[in-house]
Amino acid sequence: MSLFKGCGVALVTPFDKNGNVNFEALDELLTHVIKGGVSALFACGTTGEPSTMTKAERESVISACVKKANGKIPVYAGSGANNTAEAVAFSRRCEELGVDGLLVVTPYYNKCTQGGAYLHYKAISDAVNIPIIVYNVPTRTGFNLSPQTVLKLCELKNVKGIKEASGDIDQMLEVARLIHGKMDWYSGDDSLTVPAMSIGAKGVISVAANVIPDTMSKITSLCFENKYSEAAKLGFDINPFVKKLFIEVNPIPCKKALNLMGINAGAPRLPLTELEPEHTELLKAEMQKLGIIHK
Repeated sequence: MSLFKGCGVALVTPFDKNGNVNFEALDELLTHVIKGGVSALFACGTTGEPSTMTKAERESVISACVKKANGKIPVYAGSGANNTAEAVAFSRRCEELGVDGLLVVTPYYNKCTQGGAYLHYKAISDAVNIPIIVYNVPTRTGFNLSPQTVLKLCELKNVKGIKEASGDIDQMLEVARLIHGKMDWYSGDDSLTVPAMSIGAKGVISVAANVIPDTMSKITSLCFENKYSEAAKLGFDINPFVKKLFIEVNPIPCKKALNLMGINAGAPRLPLTELEPEHTELLKAEMQKLGIIHK
């Protein structure tokens, strides 16, 4: 099974005023991003706050995404854990729920070796029959998957791609060089979408696409048309806004942005907090400049 091309959206999980999953707001968000032209939905990745959700909540959110997509665009479920047995079990469960693929973050906190990470992914790959996208995000996990290990992962039957979010351009280049023709890869950083696609990335798994799915989808489309200067210009236009989406830990600013534009994403769950007032004003100013919201 081939992976998606273009802009995948790393979905937030809306919560209501009592802290429960807000399925009405989730449906509104899904309508917004699908109408905006995204190529894939990613449920319960980092942006979706799965670390503070119960297994039942994660299953219900993933199921809602599968139902909404209705086979028209692929749905990937975040099924990673720092406990390999748990990751295997939940990956199997996500397959039962009807997802098209899995987004599996590298083991965190345990501080495994590169060999341990390989065996972690091998166990998950051997347990399922759907594609796996490896997710390397060392700023969140404390573990960096080396390019040489990424190359070795190409041997595994169901590992078909990687979300490269190390933020290290040299590492991105080396991953692109080593896995060319062997595995798909995606930028895990909105701001690096154009340079990543210029060296072979199949797209981006985007936080910003929660808010501006049309723009992020347009950037990837322009890259596929080899209109990199136009894509870069569009990227330059939104970059100040994208920077504000990370002015505090993701998804704090993204949830605030959605709330400001009328999609009730609610507040993050503790230990994450709502965006600080001074940062909210900076975010609002950039949203106003782009016409996302009006004064």
